[in-house]
Order: sequence, then structure tokens, then C-alpha cells
Amino acid sequence: MMGAGVLALPNAMVYLTWGPGILMLILSWIITLFTLWQMVEMHEAVPGRRFDRYHELGQEAFGPKLGLWIVVPMQLVVEVGVDIVYMVTAGKSLQHAYSITCGDHCQLQDSIVFWIFLFAIVQLVLAQLPNFNSIAAISLAAAIMSISYSTIAWAIPAHYGHTLPGNIELLQPVSYDFPPFKPVQLVQAGGSAVQKAPEDLSTADRWFGAFTALGTIAFAYAGHNVVLEIQSTLPSTPHEPSKIAMWRGVKFAYGVVAIGYFPVALIGYWAYGNQVTDDIITFVSRPTWLVVIANLMVVVHVIGSYQIYAMPVYDMLESTLVGHLRFNPSMLLRLVTRSLYVSFTMFVAMTFPFFAALLGFFGGFAFSPTTYFLPSIMWLMIYRPSPMSWSWITNWAVIVFGVVLMFVSTIGGFRSLMTEAANFHFYT
Repeated sequence: MMGAGVLALPNAMVYLTWGPGILMLILSWIITLFTLWQMVEMHEAVPGRRFDRYHELGQEAFGPKLGLWIVVPMQLVVEVGVDIVYMVTAGKSLQHAYSITCGDHCQLQDSIVFWIFLFAIVQLVLAQLPNFNSIAAISLAAAIMSISYSTIAWAIPAHYGHTLPGNIELLQPVSYDFPPFKPVQLVQAGGSAVQKAPEDLSTADRWFGAFTALGTIAFAYAGHNVVLEIQSTLPSTPHEPSKIAMWRGVKFAYGVVAIGYFPVALIGYWAYGNQVTDDIITFVSRPTWLVVIANLMVVVHVIGSYQIYAMPVYDMLESTLVGHLRFNPSMLLRLVTRSLYVSFTMFVAMTFPFFAALLGFFGGFAFSPTTYFLPSIMWLMIYRPSPMSWSWITNWAVIVFGVVLMFVSTIGGFRSLMTEAANFHFYT
């Protein structure tokens, strides 16, 4: 349930500030827990039948054809978007771990493209594993790593307070006002505390930064796309349906999410105010040994998580090629199809290696529909509560919130992508 998006939550607070930031964190936690409960309940909404895939539930709600057209494209964008973000996340973490340990003569210190390529090679190998069961050990390691690096992400600022480790000075005293300039990395590649001039922010920059921050938070609260697949593995009887055990698991997972997300967001923002960048782990940079470990934990996490989101895409591609285009199922087909997918996500990540902007864009464009409001729409279509009943009012309130979030965060994330790309030297 915990993802690499947690590392950007302090930076989201920079643009939202204390009041709106805390409110959005709490609202998102409550709303996504509510919609996740709806998914768990709807898994067996029809007696004697289990909806094991998100699109199957969509077909029950919207009809066989329309349900596919509504749900499948959204799921595909989510899965591909997460894999692109994880490519960038791994590249950034590998680059930072290398740069703060190799000294001032790092030949690869400015080349995130190389590190994304290195991560892609690992994924090309893992992509040939046949199914979810074959990556179970990697998935377990990924889950442990996510909890570990999230703890490090708030423990360092909690320990050092308003100063960066290593006697590195902030650009100005800690402030929680709207940021006057774009947060910059204070420890540069090679490990030296060389400060580059910050870029002043206009009023429009701050507003669009806030919109992007909303998408960043939406991206962090994302687990709905696989919840039905997980629930399908649980036994279910008339006396003890699967939703009972599943809901216990969901409550535990969301407790872990709260323990992980809130301290990272609030302590990171408290310690560094409006100067913290889009990745709290790379911002602190000291103690070197601990930050290197944390960055490698991030890499291990996204190695496993990449394949979790990629497996449904592999299945979709191979099913289409075999079922509709009459390709013969073979090792060669798997090798070519999966390698092309990994290469595609690698190419997009190399083209747009902008962590915060990607989180904001995909958080709004992809995760807001599938996580915030699509479950409530399906609930209304399947159960049809009476107009103006509490269920009807609650679901419509959630839908309106999710739709607004989708539009504003997508706009903010897209603008951030274009702004970052304007001054970026591609593929260097």
C-alpha cells in the first residue's frame, strides 16, 4: 500500500502549507479508505459471483462493453504511469547514492539517463518471470523496504531539526509561508555543498504548484487497482465471505500507511519548511551511510513494485496478440513483448525524468478516477441508493471531490512537466 510517492509529500506541503496540506492528507486518507471499503464490499455484490478484476466490476456497473471502455483505459494509464514514475525514482535514487559517495570527480554524476538505463536492464530480466507467484519474494522485500526508507525519511529531519546534517546551511531561515523560490538541492552531485541560485516563483507558479501537490498526494494514496485481485485469492463461504478477512487486512494496511505517510509529510515540512525539494531522502544527503542505504532501499522497493504493476500489462498485451492477432504463445513472444514494454517506459522516463511533475500529472489524470471517485460511481450504479439518502449524498460528495481533484491536479502536473522540459537538456 505504501509507495515511493511518500518521499514527495513534504514538498507537496510546501505549496499547500500547513492548513490545506494537513486537510488534504486527512481527507485523502478517509476518502480512499472509504472507496477501498466499497471495492471490498462490491467484490461479491452479486450472490454466487465474485468480481476478481476491476474491469469485471466495471462491466457489472456500466454494462459489458461500456464497462470495459471506462475501466480498462484508466487501469492501463495507471499501470504504465506508475512504471514510468518508478523508472525515474530508481534512476534518481541510484544517481544520488553514487554522487554522495564517490567524491567530487563523479563522471556519471549528472547523467540520470545512465541510471534509468541500468534499472531498465534489471527489469528486462525480471520481466521474463511468468506470473505474480514468481515475484513473491521480490514483492515481500519491496514491502519491507518501503516501510524502512519511509521511517528513515522522517527520522533524519526529526533528529536534526531545522538544520541539515553535515553543517550544511539552508538558503534562509525555516519558513512556512508560500515559497518565494523553487526549492533547490543544497548538496550537489559529488557530495559538495555547492548552492545554485534558486528560481523565483510567480503567483501563477505557486498556484500551479499547489495543483501539482494535490496530484502528488493522490498518487501516494493508490492501491485500488489491485485490491480485487488480492481479494480473489481469499477463500469465501456464505457464513464467512472474503470481505471480512479482506477488510481486516485493509484496516491494518491503512494503519501502516498513516504511520508512514503523516510523519514523513509533517516532520519533513516542519524541519525544512518551504525549502524541501521533491524527494526528502535526496534532500537531506547526510549521514552519508544512512542516506545511501535509504536510496538503495528505494531501488529495491521499486524493482518489485514495477513488476507488480507491469504484470497486468504483460497479460493484456500477450492476450491481445494471441487471441486477436493469432500469434503463437511462446517464449519468444514473451521476450519481445515484455522487452518492448520495459523499453517504452524507459524511453519516456529518460525523456521526462521529473519526479514531482510526473507524480502530479499521473496522480490527477490516472489515480484520481480509479481511487477517488470511480468506486463511488459504481456503488451508485450497482446498489442504487435512494436519492438524498446518506449513502447517496456521501457518494456524490466523494465523486465531486474526486472529479475536481482530477482536473486541477492534471492541469498542474502537465504545466509542471512543460515548465521542467523547457530548460532540460534531453538524454544527457
